[in-house]
Amino acid sequence: MNTGATSWLGPERRRWLILCIVFIAIVLNYVDRQIVSILKPDLKKEFGIDDSGYATLVNVFLLCYASAYAPAGWLVDRFGAGRMMLLGMIGWSAACLGAGFSKTFGQLAIFRGALGISEPTTFPAQLRVVTIWFPPKLRATANSICSSGGTIGAIVATPLIAWLAVSFNWHAAFIVPGVLGLLLVVVWRVVYRDPPQGFVKEEAEATAERGAGFSWPQLWRTRSLWGILLSRFVSDPVWYFCLFWLPGYLREDSGLTLAQVGMYGWIPFLAADLGGIGSSAASDRLVLRGHAPLRARKMILIGAALLAPVCALTPHFPQPIATLAIFSIVAAVCLTWLFNLGVVVADAFPAANVGSVWGIAGAFGACGGMVFNKYVGDLMGKFGSEQIFMVLAVLHPIAAIILTTTVRKEQPR
Repeated sequence: MNTGATSWLGPERRRWLILCIVFIAIVLNYVDRQIVSILKPDLKKEFGIDDSGYATLVNVFLLCYASAYAPAGWLVDRFGAGRMMLLGMIGWSAACLGAGFSKTFGQLAIFRGALGISEPTTFPAQLRVVTIWFPPKLRATANSICSSGGTIGAIVATPLIAWLAVSFNWHAAFIVPGVLGLLLVVVWRVVYRDPPQGFVKEEAEATAERGAGFSWPQLWRTRSLWGILLSRFVSDPVWYFCLFWLPGYLREDSGLTLAQVGMYGWIPFLAADLGGIGSSAASDRLVLRGHAPLRARKMILIGAALLAPVCALTPHFPQPIATLAIFSIVAAVCLTWLFNLGVVVADAFPAANVGSVWGIAGAFGACGGMVFNKYVGDLMGKFGSEQIFMVLAVLHPIAAIILTTTVRKEQPR
């Protein structure tokens, strides 16, 4: 994927431009996945479905997403970040466009499944871009810039999608992000090329950083892997609820209009971003004060889990401002867990295994979200939402118990 169109741009500058494009891609990635949650009442009316049908739509995405995560990592390693990021962006942008032109629920479900298959390529490609373009001393900064694109996307999605639907129609809410994604494909094709050989000069440092790792069979026999997987299986459904059910709940149960959701629905996601970044900084400060890294991360995660039961208060305070306040806390807890669990993986496993562990964990988290989404749809259709919030309130405390009793520093023999 070489081109002379940007030969004036040296590698030192190019890598930051590439990083910027990856950041924008992740923002659009999250915007595309959240469209159905913001338009939930409109799509239910348009396609004649209930909450159970909506849960099925979400699960189609999550099933494809979870199934594609591990193969996406292998494809990135096999064919390179440039090609797979390009194919991924084409795939999820086309899927978003197709959803905008859907005339039946079956067509919409097919395109959401295609979105789920295409989107996971972004994240292993992001990690590979950071690894091959940035030396170890800059990788943490580069990776944090990319990762923040997810929560920025969640913040941007609510007002953008609401404005498009109110100003035009629900079709435009799918079509416009799809077109933006295809435009980004063109930019990526022009700008991206693999770095010159030897561009990242700290090869000795990089080799030492990777260190000896577990073989694939050995990895599955470690206690800490199962602790991480179960922790994400249990805790990730709360974040998926925030992504796929909260905007609809604000309209159907808290009484906000679509325009009002666009004005205020982004607040919990901003709180999530602040909570995730702030808690990560707090865990680093604990390490600087002399705490062992794993212990510092666990202290932060346990503290966040103790705040999670506030979710049970949601049905007792149905006012929109109360719902937004409660879920600002809940969303901050979710991203505290997602951000710091990644560091737990880095602290507990050899660097050579971190990517594999985090990829498997992402698939397990999506599976947990899929199981819980089916449960949400059935219960909300039959009994209302109170039981849902009681379950959500205890998931992070359960995950904290699993994490603290299973995860330790793992070293291959």
